[in-house]
Amino acid sequence: MARRGSSSGRWRHLRPGYYMKRPVRFAAVLTAFVLTTFVVWDRRSLLRDHEAEVSRLYDELNELQHQLREVGGHLGDGTEILSGTKKEMAKNNNVWKAEIDLVNSQRREKVKEAMLHAWNSYVKYAWGQDELQPQSMNGVNSFGGLGATLVDSLDTLYIMGLEDEFQRAREWIATSFDFNKDYEASVFETTIRVVGGLLSAYDLSGDKIFLEKARDIADRLLPAWDTPTGIPYNRINLAHGHAHNFGWTGGQSILADSGTEQLEFIALSQRTGDPRYQQKAEKVITQLQKTYPSDGLLPIYINPHSGVAASYSSITFGAMGDSYYEYLLKVWIQGNKTGTVKHYREMWEISMEGLLSLIRKTTQSSLSYICEKTGDSLSNKMDELACFVPGMLALGSSDYDPEKAEKFLSLAKELAWTCYNFYQSTPTKLAGENYYFNGGEDMNVGTSWNILRPETVESLMYLWRFTGNKTYQDWGWNIFQAFEKNCRINSGYVGLRDVKTGEKDNMMQSFFLAETLKYLYLLFSPPSLISFDEWVFNTEAHPLRIVTRKDGQDTEPTRISVSKPLGRKQGNEEQN
Repeated sequence: MARRGSSSGRWRHLRPGYYMKRPVRFAAVLTAFVLTTFVVWDRRSLLRDHEAEVSRLYDELNELQHQLREVGGHLGDGTEILSGTKKEMAKNNNVWKAEIDLVNSQRREKVKEAMLHAWNSYVKYAWGQDELQPQSMNGVNSFGGLGATLVDSLDTLYIMGLEDEFQRAREWIATSFDFNKDYEASVFETTIRVVGGLLSAYDLSGDKIFLEKARDIADRLLPAWDTPTGIPYNRINLAHGHAHNFGWTGGQSILADSGTEQLEFIALSQRTGDPRYQQKAEKVITQLQKTYPSDGLLPIYINPHSGVAASYSSITFGAMGDSYYEYLLKVWIQGNKTGTVKHYREMWEISMEGLLSLIRKTTQSSLSYICEKTGDSLSNKMDELACFVPGMLALGSSDYDPEKAEKFLSLAKELAWTCYNFYQSTPTKLAGENYYFNGGEDMNVGTSWNILRPETVESLMYLWRFTGNKTYQDWGWNIFQAFEKNCRINSGYVGLRDVKTGEKDNMMQSFFLAETLKYLYLLFSPPSLISFDEWVFNTEAHPLRIVTRKDGQDTEPTRISVSKPLGRKQGNEEQN
């Protein structure tokens, strides 16, 4: 009896009747609850503000260091005190740089080890096939048996200094690579992965076997451009050359699929001296110019017979729209920003003004995001694929006038913060496929899988190089650690079916080796490694040599050895 009575006394405060008889105590409890709620919410808000403030302070710190270096350079033979101060500052700066270099070196080695784990797992269980299914430890030919992972990995292996692995892949290319397949290939995926991967390996190594193979597969793709407008069909049979579009598009060509071959085909014409590839790819842009909208935003479906964009289809910087805008900027860079390619930059700048009309902010945390648009209606949805945009804006911002350059670089930083929060907002610290911002609220994950995509770390790499702000390196390291924790298994790396639960799928996408790990490696490497002054990345992260274009005449790039240790994309979204 005493124990039951004691228990009753302890729990009486949880009974509503207790407070109905004591209104003062009820008011006190209610007030305490409300105050506690405000404190918790304010703490979360302060944390977000703190992270944003840390990012801002890093920018200011880098600017101050730049100014100090300039002051130090102009002081000359000043007083003894100033001279001593300069020496002390230089000493401290060198120590600081050495500490950062050591951290970056350690991180870079961890990424390199991850690449070796992914590559060796592919070699062991899926050699020569397109992609590895790590959980069942077998290969699958998701791209018709073109060795997608092997070709996608060539330049990553080379850049990381993995010479033996690169040579083994090269021997397979030379002896076993066969394109004569009765397979309906995606022109887009085959171009960015296979043609781009082979051309990059050629530009890096100078080995002509890669150029020969790139030309072979490109010749099999060329009939896709034989349409009344020159806008290509998006699928083609590699053995028979029969081209058509996906049935689910209603016979329409896809914007990204049709506008994301220019880098590769221009490079192929430059390297081989055969103008056909460049002419086919650039005719697409000429056609789009004829009806280019004032805001530069094109719907994702285009009729290959009339060249008219389908107004009923959506406008997006995510799936099926993304890389078209990316290539407008990058073809201009690939041509070394000459007058011959000026129209690409002009089209890109028009599109970036259109992009501004799609930017919205959440009311709670002021997170900037990119809407999608259908007709006059905006959708508060943003794909993780659209997280390439911050990097693209950073890459293109420096060639604006100072005021616009600052505006677009600031937007790049804001969008990068949102994309990083795509990762930080889930229990696994990995991003879902897309997010919704309904009613101005902060993000809510929509499609909740993660297939090892690279777009956010790609943008972090660009922003770090253009700002020098090591916060972007720290964010990239956090993302890498989340991949290691949630996606690494003994037989490779897998994606997640659900970023909230951590449930694993059974696919190691080829772009994980081509893009995600390469961009992470470069994020922790000196900017001289694949310098932006000499190289431009295709949308599969394959670096291609920049070649000056003058009056339509292209020349073979001068080969410069790469500084190295030894020296979007749609992906396969089917969840296994």
